[in-house]
Amino acid sequence: MTLLQLFRAGGLTMYILMFCSIISIAIIVERILYFRSRAGIGRQDFMDKIAQELGKGNIKKAIELCKNTKASFANVVLAGLNLHGHNEFVISNAMEREVTIEAGKLERFTSVVGTIGSTAVYIGLFGTVLGIMRAFQDIASSGFGGINVVINGIAEALICTAAGLAVAVPAVIAYNYFLRTIDNFVTDMELCASQTLDLLNVSKIE
Repeated sequence: MTLLQLFRAGGLTMYILMFCSIISIAIIVERILYFRSRAGIGRQDFMDKIAQELGKGNIKKAIELCKNTKASFANVVLAGLNLHGHNEFVISNAMEREVTIEAGKLERFTSVVGTIGSTAVYIGLFGTVLGIMRAFQDIASSGFGGINVVINGIAEALICTAAGLAVAVPAVIAYNYFLRTIDNFVTDMELCASQTLDLLNVSKIE
């Protein structure tokens, strides 16, 4: 069967699944590109550079380094460095807020992919049920039909289930990848926040 024939056999459900697939693929590509743009430098290498600048007492250079680094944890460190001289509680709260803000940016649209992954199969099954009902209705209205007619009707209806699986499986895999990646980003941000707080306290003592 050609692609057009598949859509005709599947009916409206196929068009819904195609729409879900387009949305899912667009979000997956956008998120992957966004994650890559936020992973240009290693966390430890970045913090080593920050520690060197703070060790020299060059807070402005450390802030400039944060601004020139496209990484989520750089924004967290920047939030702490901007409050250099304030008490530890204020600096810690500022970095925690920045972690929450950055986590929100990382999680953007990922729930849509998760929803598509969890519902596409059911949409496909719904289309299959409608297709089977339509096949039996056509047989009943025509007054004749053998096993071949029934099998052909069910085979066409099952196209929706196959399409639902084809949409759901990549979406679920991508969603799980997003969750794992976001967890890694959040861990890096929390570690950077803790280390920045220690570095600022050391610079105060010195």
